[in-house]
Amino acid sequence: MPPAKKDVRPKRARTPAYVKNLRGVKTWKEATNWLEWRGIEDIECITPDQAGIARGKMMPSKKFTSNTSLALPSAVFMATISGGYPENGNGFHYPEDDGDLKLLPDLSTLTVVPWEEDPTAAVICDLVHQDGRSVEFTPRNVLKRVLAAYDKRGLKPVVAPEIEFYLVRKNPDPDYPLTPPVGRSGRAIGGGAGYSIAGVNEFDELIDDIYHFSESQGLEIDTLIHEEGAGQLEINLRHGDPVELADQVFMFKRTIREAALKHDTYATFMAKPIQGQPGSAMHIHQSIIDKKTGRNIFSNEDGSESDAFFHFIGGMQRHVPNALVMLAPYVNSYRRLTQAASAPVNNKWGYDNRTTAFRVPRSDPAARRVENRIPSSDANPYLALAASLACGLLGMLDKTEAEPAVVTAANEDQIDLPRGLLEAVDLFETDNRLTEVLGQSFAATFTAIKRAEFETFMEVISPWEREYLLLNV
Repeated sequence: MPPAKKDVRPKRARTPAYVKNLRGVKTWKEATNWLEWRGIEDIECITPDQAGIARGKMMPSKKFTSNTSLALPSAVFMATISGGYPENGNGFHYPEDDGDLKLLPDLSTLTVVPWEEDPTAAVICDLVHQDGRSVEFTPRNVLKRVLAAYDKRGLKPVVAPEIEFYLVRKNPDPDYPLTPPVGRSGRAIGGGAGYSIAGVNEFDELIDDIYHFSESQGLEIDTLIHEEGAGQLEINLRHGDPVELADQVFMFKRTIREAALKHDTYATFMAKPIQGQPGSAMHIHQSIIDKKTGRNIFSNEDGSESDAFFHFIGGMQRHVPNALVMLAPYVNSYRRLTQAASAPVNNKWGYDNRTTAFRVPRSDPAARRVENRIPSSDANPYLALAASLACGLLGMLDKTEAEPAVVTAANEDQIDLPRGLLEAVDLFETDNRLTEVLGQSFAATFTAIKRAEFETFMEVISPWEREYLLLNV
């Protein structure tokens, strides 16, 4: 019997596992291979501004991997939502040089951009000064500053955001109210469809694209439901590291808007887009882990609630009203925070009580967490997480006592929160403990932007004024 012939064919090089990863690499060499394997032509180098809008630069992928220096003007992070700039004053001053800030790509966020026709990738960047110092007032760095305060004490927060949004008909003229979209039934969507599977099915193809775009980017959706509002949906994300989850919300907002546009529809994260319909929230579930033991510090060894748990809630009760401008950052946000809008307008907490601002869901001791139900979906996710976690940290540091849990409906009493943007800004500035944790440079910049946005809003005459004042005063 003749000997078996040896296989002399050249063996194909095995594709490294990291190249197949949908999201993130560790080194620039891996990034080069990742981009080449996918045939990526262009890359978006993006970072969130104060509003959570993606700012940055697009470039050919070969230029990106050739050690190119990237920079953005510092003024980008001082702009209002309408494109204006605040005046100097109240602790805010433009840098004398108004120089560029360097973009440092976080390669762990590298991912494809699935809605682009040409092969395109995106990477989220941090901001540093030319000498390498972290830029204190940029949103991603604000969140990292808060997490560093936890890390200094051997603690690691774990969060899980829930994001509500509306699908609405295209509306190119801002003078006209938004209206619910038409689903596959051919009829405009009505309200009162909370948890309705039929309501979700009205947008099957659009939702399929959301899932497809998300899967292509390595973004993990836990659940998707139809909320109470007409055309209102909610996406729940899995729990994890706060920066990673803020990155996911940042990317999800882009993803959902793009999927909606593909179907000739708008997706909006306005807090109160349609009069008479519920507002949209970004609920934040929070727990704290001891880094040495891996234990949830909200629970004692016997499973009971710990002092840290109650102090965290106490800190939320004391400081969240002062941090509201970061959780409800626009004049429209306060239209959601009314007793008629199904949103918590109090400063109470309770066990599985959805009428309270801070809800403790039913769970086993290892998963004990506090849900902050106040933030609206228009909030910058980095700043909302930073504010909420900072308030809880201050409670634990100061051993702030929590009020007794509420066992009845908490939304029937007077409103405990600021009623408008300027009141929220004033309260924020008076909380020195909070602004110290977040950074004075950020606090001065953010409040200056909010005051400038309010002045822009005051220039607009509303339909209410024309309706009730035109012929009556």
